[in-house]
Amino acid sequence: MTKPLLSLLLVCLGFCARAQQDPLYSQYMFNPLLLNPAYAGLNNNFNAMLGYRTQWTGLEGQPTTLNASAHSSLVDNKVGAGFLLVQDRIGNIANTEANLSASYKLEFKEQVFSFGMQMGVQNYRTDYSELNVLDPGDNAFIGGEKGTRLNIGAGAILKSEKYFIGLSVPRLLPSTFTNGGQEFELYNQHYYLMGSYVHYFNEHIRLKPSVLFRGVSGAPASVDLSFNVNLNAIHTAGLFTRNFKTYGLLVQTLLQEKYRFGYVFELPTNKSVGTNFTTHEISLGILLSTFAFHERTLSNF
Repeated sequence: MTKPLLSLLLVCLGFCARAQQDPLYSQYMFNPLLLNPAYAGLNNNFNAMLGYRTQWTGLEGQPTTLNASAHSSLVDNKVGAGFLLVQDRIGNIANTEANLSASYKLEFKEQVFSFGMQMGVQNYRTDYSELNVLDPGDNAFIGGEKGTRLNIGAGAILKSEKYFIGLSVPRLLPSTFTNGGQEFELYNQHYYLMGSYVHYFNEHIRLKPSVLFRGVSGAPASVDLSFNVNLNAIHTAGLFTRNFKTYGLLVQTLLQEKYRFGYVFELPTNKSVGTNFTTHEISLGILLSTFAFHERTLSNF
């Protein structure tokens, strides 16, 4: 993509289509807290994760996302608490978000129902100095824009040993931005429905398909489908597609039953941006039984 074309694209993103989209995650079942605050403390232990995603490598102004999270079960595993920090960038636009989350769990005979909320702040910033404009002295491209808004999100999860269903709206409050006396819509609510099921071939091998539906007003619905094979609840490998326009390979492993590593390679088709611009997503984590009431066994979810 040429620089003038990219500049035009980013200007359109900043002025014509002010509403922003959520960052994409291919390892959503590896760390559901990214999308659903009800996951905080759900596995009755302590989890901490770091993630990095570089989308469409080689495309100028490509999206990149950094995230850090930690959560734990508390009060004899009845409640959960956690935090999530995300920075999402595309071209000269950056969104930084920090949230605290809390959840409460109801345990039944074979299922656990968790509902949770998150609260935090989201900072929006543009830097026009990063654009290549024809007239650098144009007042419309001097400086940049910035703003901070309050965020509240909610979610619910029902899970058992064999299945996982989650519904969430990570950002409930409408968001507007005022610039030059004009008010723009900065963010539309995103709705997520995710699910996964475990089929046991034997005591060592499990098939673990998953699906993620993503909806937002004014944009087509998005569907992620993945088919994974899990060995001994430790090693996972699988294939996935997003809207049958992007395909990918996912691998995950748990070392010494506490250190987590995940990697995703995505290849978009010509129905997307083309096969020249691949995507890479890496995640690192740690799983600990910190308190006496924490569980030592590994969970499918």
